[in-house]
Amino acid sequence: MMRAPSSASSCIFCQIARSSTSTVLLHSDEKVVVFQDINPSAFRHYLVIPIEHIPTVRNLQRRDEDFALVSHMLDVGQTLLRKDAPNSKHFRFGFHQPPFNSVDHLHLHCLALPFIPSWKSIKYLSLGPLGGFIEAEKLLEKLKPLSPLTS
Repeated sequence: MMRAPSSASSCIFCQIARSSTSTVLLHSDEKVVVFQDINPSAFRHYLVIPIEHIPTVRNLQRRDEDFALVSHMLDVGQTLLRKDAPNSKHFRFGFHQPPFNSVDHLHLHCLALPFIPSWKSIKYLSLGPLGGFIEAEKLLEKLKPLSPLTS
């Protein structure tokens, strides 16, 4: 089920997910694809995107389906980065929140640090209530379904 059909046909990330571009996919499965960021900010910089068109983190809800998707995106990103950058000791995984996202298709930034050049780290700061960058683990906390109360 596509969540934003009007913009999906012109979305560059949807085209990448459908293999309609020359972008080299580092991973693909039934839920996500992974490719290198066209303008990398770190030693390794991959994007994990859902095949389904979901515009931004604001379109995600506290429910099993969204929690499972973001968990899978994070697992795939962590696995690839740890394989491709085994000597890196510092990693960042997260999402830009509107209005700071560059493409309206949910995408997880997977970064093996250092930032290159170092000033690019500014793009990956949390701005609290204003948005900015949200770490994947923090987003997962917001999406985790509440357990039913037991008596």
